[in-house]
Formats: sequence, structure tokens, C-alpha cells
Amino acid sequence: MLEEIDARIAAVLAADGRCSFTDLAERVGLSVSAVHQRVRRLEKRGVIRSYAALIDGDQIGLPLTAFVSLTPIDPAAPDDYPLALATIEEIESCHSVAGVESYIIKVRVASPSALEALLARIRAVAAVSTRTTVVLSTPFEHRPLLAAVAAQPGTAPPVPD
Repeated sequence: MLEEIDARIAAVLAADGRCSFTDLAERVGLSVSAVHQRVRRLEKRGVIRSYAALIDGDQIGLPLTAFVSLTPIDPAAPDDYPLALATIEEIESCHSVAGVESYIIKVRVASPSALEALLARIRAVAAVSTRTTVVLSTPFEHRPLLAAVAAQPGTAPPVPD
């Protein structure tokens, strides 16, 4: 569990990863040097894993998003699907799950025919059966995880912009 101030720092950075140390210090009520030390400590501990730009798939020609459930054809086969699928660039994320499926992956492609070709590649590379759900719209995603943590009783919410 994070200290209250670390949770507030992480929540602000989750909402705005480009926030300067000066702005961050103002928002959480610490000095710039104290914020800098805490951020570095959070990075070192792995609480803050990376900073990234979130790209709009529609804007780069990848408007079709789908979730693909993977089930092994041979349950006795080694569980090496993530390794086998890691080089397929259309796969945005891969999650090991409990249930009938072993993994659920999120993919982004240009068209239904591109999705069909991708599914064929996935089946061939990983020796799995697939069940696909096509996304019609995305009301929200990439929500900052710590907004809820920082809003818990006994903690102060992050200061908005």
C-alpha cells in the first residue's frame, strides 16, 4: 500500500504523465526536490512502470479493435502463448485469465479482412482456438488507477488541473 502522498503523486502522474515536477509539487503540496525524490523512488519500486503517449487507433488507420479469447487446442501443450504471440504487432495487450480461455488479447487492425487474416496467424502461431468480440465503441479506457485509491477515506484526492 502506498503512503497518502505517494498515492497522490502517482494519481496526478497517471492522469497527466507530462506534468512537470514544479506543477506536481504545487498539486501535492511538497517542494520540487521532495517530489522529485518520491517520483524516482516510485519508479525504482516499480509503482510507476513507464510513461507513454496514448495513440488514437482511428487516427493511424487502425479503427477496428477486438478482444480475442485464446483456448489451447491441446491442453497438455506448454503454456508459451505470450512468447509465441509477442512478435505480432497488432496485439496491443495480452492477459492470462481464469476460466475456459487461457488468455485474452486486445488487437487493433485496419479492417474486418485484416482481423480475419490476423486470427489465422494467431491460430497458426499459437495452436489455439479463438473467440472474438469486436468493439463497437469505447466510452472510456486508460483510466488512472490511483484516482480511486487517492479518493478513499483518510486520503486527499489529487488536485485537478
